[in-house]
Amino acid sequence: MYRRIRDLREDADLLQKDVAAILNCSQVCYSNYETGKRDIPTEVLVKLSEIYGTSIDYLLGVTDERTPYPKAAKRK
Repeated sequence: MYRRIRDLREDADLLQKDVAAILNCSQVCYSNYETGKRDIPTEVLVKLSEIYGTSIDYLLGVTDERTPYPKAAKRK
């Protein structure tokens, strides 16, 4: 998982400080996510999947399919 978020960031030509600013955390905190020194909270995984246009399953290494799932229809 950690390798994937680093690769996605690099593919998007973003620096750690850029992603950290989007996530509203420090560069050190984000670096710890990429190195596996800190667990990534669910809300951060959701935001990362939105930033990179991929599924959380892809970020977690559950699938190699980058395409995100379709959004669920809102129930009334």
